[in-house]
Amino acid sequence: MTRTALYAGSFDPVTNGHLDVVRGACRLVDRLVIAIGIHPGKAPLFSVEEREAMLREVCGPVAAELGTALDVVTFDDLAVQAAARAGAAIFIRGLRDGTDLDYEMQIAGMNETMAPDVQTIFLPASPTVRPITATLVRQIAAMGGDVSRFVPPSVARRLKDRFAGR
Repeated sequence: MTRTALYAGSFDPVTNGHLDVVRGACRLVDRLVIAIGIHPGKAPLFSVEEREAMLREVCGPVAAELGTALDVVTFDDLAVQAAARAGAAIFIRGLRDGTDLDYEMQIAGMNETMAPDVQTIFLPASPTVRPITATLVRQIAAMGGDVSRFVPPSVARRLKDRFAGR
């Protein structure tokens, strides 16, 4: 039986924190589906196609090294619906701190009510990536700061290109 997990987020941009969660998830499952959430009320920095390319580029080698099949999909409905489409029995969620835990526990409870057969697994962030958020990375990059310690090199280049001339 293939253990399939869904890791949902906006991934705008992909950070070293996301990569840390992917690495941990790949150690636990046979197939990881990274699901990019599309929210009509949000204006992302990167298009869904750019985010998908970044995820494949930086997460693909990690998954391959650990022998995990990797898929990247998009969804604009509930994560439980995306999990059902993907055949996932596990939600993967990363935790940076206690604030994340409180919020994620609420989501896990709601998801369990809607999809009782899908188990949520929390992966604590490694100490070096705990402070990283995509929001802070975007803000630092927009102000001309160096984000190379927070994102993979290819993502840092994309951010630099995106904000060049601003």
